Amino acid sequence: MEAAGILKTVSRDWQSGKFLLTFEVEGDITWQLEGIREQRLSIAARRFRRKRSLDANAYYWQLLSRLAESAGISKNRAHNLMLRRYGQTETVDGQMIYVVVPDDDSGEEKALEAETYHIKPTSEVKQARDGAAFRTYIMLRGSSTYDTREMSELINGLVSECREMGIETMTPDQLAEMMALYEQHRKKERP
Repeated sequence: MEAAGILKTVSRDWQSGKFLLTFEVEGDITWQLEGIREQRLSIAARRFRRKRSLDANAYYWQLLSRLAESAGISKNRAHNLMLRRYGQTETVDGQMIYVVVPDDDSGEEKALEAETYHIKPTSEVKQARDGAAFRTYIMLRGSSTYDTREMSELINGLVSECREMGIETMTPDQLAEMMALYEQHRKKERP
């Protein structure tokens, strides 16, 4: 848990000699408290300094790494799952791009672990002349091509999934500030 706040009171239990510190924190930290109550914690208090906002893409990969580690899967798999749930389709002249992949565990495994392309399965399965089954997939865009709105959707989806797994994330205000900086940076890059 991390929050900004003020140290309000300090008291000491004279029997145990231990100190009791009370902090008043900014924002709602309710979801951050789950899993740490009555646990032995490492605590650090420092003077408040506004953190430099992380680049949205860097934050996405940092959070994705924690999600992958927590779920026991590779970063590529986690990234492809997030793109399937919250990503954007690739189009040419307004038309989606479709690819066919063998409809077996090996085909799906390769699709989930792919690093250079991103695809999402559909329910459409066709039989080849030899009887082999092939599933139709939709091509997805890589997140490096996303505009601010698209990146925000992807990050918000990832944040939601991380929170469900108890992984600490930025507050909504911090996310909004980061996305505003991301938009400013993108505007500077565009001619």
